[in-house]
Amino acid sequence: MDVMVREPLSQAACMGYMIMALENLDYRDEKIWQVIAEMKELFDWVSTPEAEEHYREGPY
Repeated sequence: MDVMVREPLSQAACMGYMIMALENLDYRDEKIWQVIAEMKELFDWVSTPEAEEHYREGPY
């Protein structure tokens, strides 16, 4: 049985996943740039534990 190893993601990896998801959903380049800018802002102001809690406790 294969075991998936969980490791912390870098900000660059998170951005890469997000960009790939938006491209897969056919978002326009302009909208992707807006999301990139917002993500960079959030990286500066929201801690990793806060972001994880928001994800785990949110409706998604």
